[in-house]
Amino acid sequence: MTGEDDLVGRIRSAAAADRDGVLVGIGDDCAVLEPTPGMRLIATTDLLIEDVHFRRRYADAADVGWKAVAVNISDIASMGARARWALVALACPAGTTPEEIEAFYGGALALAREHGVAVVGGDTSSSPGGWFVNVTVLGEATRTLLRSTARPGDVVAVTGTLGRSAAGLAVLQRDPTTIAVDPDTLSDVTTAHLRPRPRAVEGGWLGTSDGVTAMMDLSDGLATDVRRLCTESGVGATIALDTLPIAAATRRVAVAIDHDVLGWATGGGEDYELLVVSASEPFERLADGPAKATGTALTRIGTIERGTSVRFVDERGDAVDVVRGFEHFVTGR
Repeated sequence: MTGEDDLVGRIRSAAAADRDGVLVGIGDDCAVLEPTPGMRLIATTDLLIEDVHFRRRYADAADVGWKAVAVNISDIASMGARARWALVALACPAGTTPEEIEAFYGGALALAREHGVAVVGGDTSSSPGGWFVNVTVLGEATRTLLRSTARPGDVVAVTGTLGRSAAGLAVLQRDPTTIAVDPDTLSDVTTAHLRPRPRAVEGGWLGTSDGVTAMMDLSDGLATDVRRLCTESGVGATIALDTLPIAAATRRVAVAIDHDVLGWATGGGEDYELLVVSASEPFERLADGPAKATGTALTRIGTIERGTSVRFVDERGDAVDVVRGFEHFVTGR
């Protein structure tokens, strides 16, 4: 493996063009940044660990770099904020080649630049085994949308579709030649898992729109994340399973491998869509906004209720037990 100073120099050169709000970037002990006057500073961080969050068997180095940045931009978007700067830390085991490390930063920089995010620092280290990635992203907003401000009577909605990432993971864990679906379908779902696209533009639009009362991103699955939002807000919710938006590609894969597509939609996780709560009256106007601005649908899936019960119901209104999403530190699973 190349020396650390040489590696940092390469990363510094690759990131040097991104200077928006950066007074001092990579190369000193700290980055020096210049926030926009009057804006609130938003901060988030995520840790990705090999064989917990990704497997190198099917995720190449560039995929890992892309996803590590994507999950953090998604968090910023869920606050209605704009991502500005990123700190990227990578530890990898002996035998990792310079080309793999450059590919990792290439994937991270590609998505960061797509969203106007400057990589301004981080760290590199050797690892005793496996890849460890930690990314911190800083953003700005004039106001912030929280999980804790949903109100009874509000509409619950989601951007995009649910379950594509879980379908992609199911494909990646199998021999794709044994799955009787077309290559475009396989590519659609596996790309959704390996290189998710955070709803940054949609989050920014919703963050400046009247009527949105709460928001978060869907990282661990709808069933888990809607309960988190309701717990923070001290409310309940009813979610209608027959309204969940599920892409045709996701349905085709579910049929091909005989899997419950609703289980992916409620518990698959890593969709990085936005869970949006809004006042009832302005919802139709809000639903038109992201669709017109970005082509992303905003679909009503339920209602915030009084109390603390979160119910998933079928088309007859009967309660249904659903698959829960991923949770760390849960025993007996």
